[in-house]
Amino acid sequence: MIRTLAVTHKGEVLTGLPLQSIRMENYAWIWADFAMPTPEETLLLDQYFHFHPLAIEDCMHLLQRPKLDYYQDVQFFVLHALNAETLDAEEVDLFMNKNYLVSYHHQEKSEMDEAWEQVQSEIHNRKGWSGGPMAAAYRIMDKLVDKYFPSLYGIEDELADLESRGSSESVEELMKQVFDVRGRLLKLRRTIVPMRDLMYRIVNSQHVQSNGEERIYFGDIYDHLLKLTDMIEADREMTADLRDSYISLNSNRMNTIMKTLTVITTVFMPLTLIAGIYGMNFRVMPELDWKYGYFVILLLMLVLGGGMFQWFRRSGWFK
Repeated sequence: MIRTLAVTHKGEVLTGLPLQSIRMENYAWIWADFAMPTPEETLLLDQYFHFHPLAIEDCMHLLQRPKLDYYQDVQFFVLHALNAETLDAEEVDLFMNKNYLVSYHHQEKSEMDEAWEQVQSEIHNRKGWSGGPMAAAYRIMDKLVDKYFPSLYGIEDELADLESRGSSESVEELMKQVFDVRGRLLKLRRTIVPMRDLMYRIVNSQHVQSNGEERIYFGDIYDHLLKLTDMIEADREMTADLRDSYISLNSNRMNTIMKTLTVITTVFMPLTLIAGIYGMNFRVMPELDWKYGYFVILLLMLVLGGGMFQWFRRSGWFK
């Protein structure tokens, strides 16, 4: 599907025009959005706009790393949107010059719809920064980056919950969840860090911006990406701390179990010795024929076991 937004020289907005019927000289600028385009619609990138073949090839072969390329008077951007469910990156490509903005993406993106509506609203109301194709490109990038935050906030809430459940669940289950969170953070990092580097290049590029106002707007996106990067690194450190804490907790539990088993074994060792001696099949042994020998031996074993238990307790083995 291709949708078009054309802005006349008088500032009027026209939408829904067939792309082939639009003559650039009749409009101040246009925005053509290729959303899940068919092969026939994709051919218009070459037949109508005459983009460089390498740029068109990048649109067709997913998934490219976020980048900025210059082709004569056209800037070509490869951006990454974020799938909120899988946290996988989804490519969004932009072609921009002073007369038009062309966006190309293989998935339906709510960010594109929001940017589309906001650009129309700003042009109608003469509010905000309505600086043509560059302003529209800024809105797209801003919406894409804003969608990164909810996923990261959700992971931070999950980490806080994991930290509070350290004593109520098994260490194995907690460790599994921690490594799952670390895996998702790595996915986010692979999307956000390249976008940060791209935005740094845009902010410092003389080819893209023409005045200080544009630098301020793109700099705001760059600041958001810096914040996201810092949050990811902080969350990764927290998962490492949680992992170490769970390992220490597991070791402490194991030590407690081993100490309990050691006390039990130590208490029963002399009792087993006595029972073993009197279980030998010799014909002549002292006290075998004594009437109270069995009860005396049981009493001796009870006193010996209780005495050793008290001695271990006073020695601090149960603290």
